[in-house]
Amino acid sequence: MRRPTVAGSFYPSNKEKLLAMLREFCNPMKDDRVIACVSPHAGYIYSGKTAGKIHSLLPDAETFVIIGPNHTGYGLPVAVSKEDWQTPLGVVKIDKEFVDALPKRIIVPDELAHRYEHSLEVQVPFLQYLHEKFKIVPICLGMQDEETAKEVTEEILEAEASTGKRVVVLASSDMHHYLPDDECRRLDKIVIDAILSMDVKYYYKKIYELQASVCGYGCIAVAMNYAKEKNGYAELVHYSTSGDVADKSYVVGYAGIAFKL
Repeated sequence: MRRPTVAGSFYPSNKEKLLAMLREFCNPMKDDRVIACVSPHAGYIYSGKTAGKIHSLLPDAETFVIIGPNHTGYGLPVAVSKEDWQTPLGVVKIDKEFVDALPKRIIVPDELAHRYEHSLEVQVPFLQYLHEKFKIVPICLGMQDEETAKEVTEEILEAEASTGKRVVVLASSDMHHYLPDDECRRLDKIVIDAILSMDVKYYYKKIYELQASVCGYGCIAVAMNYAKEKNGYAELVHYSTSGDVADKSYVVGYAGIAFKL
């Protein structure tokens, strides 16, 4: 069992307080056209409004494939968890059939990468609040280059095809970190426009040109690749910074982006 690491810090460890916060942030308007998304993963008081906006659009699915960056440095470079995940709202099962169907060319089972990582965990209570019957496939990326993102996408598509599961891909990422609010918004617009272009090479070019502090840039690329393979397009649903609720001199940006058919 993968126990929660950031309950009580990033979000309430008390079930009723957590539900009250999720009720505040979520307004379910499920859209069956949505096949993937980008959602932020900061403390709920900062990024919960944006996360709630994008999560509220996600359709019900058999399996949510959650891709998050590895902030801790622990574990293998591209790691999938096979343990069930617990949050204050209960236990979510891993889709072991889907995990077993991954070709394992680059994605390999490893729990250490997930043990202390918050980027995937903070997405799970939103899924629990908004959906009833589902499983998850959490994948933690320590490598986020363009080739890795391509290979991860290929494995997800192969597992999806072989299992026949209805899948939604959820890329967990914040945008720029620790900048004045106006500068963060300016740089985030460049990155968001690159995501909306659906041109992965151009997107990576902008990430590297800006030396962007977008922590899950490779995770976003996986969602872009996945949506491109299905002829999807990208739409900005909500944008905010931590400066909306805290000091504007030193902020983090948050984007909720939907990839639709």
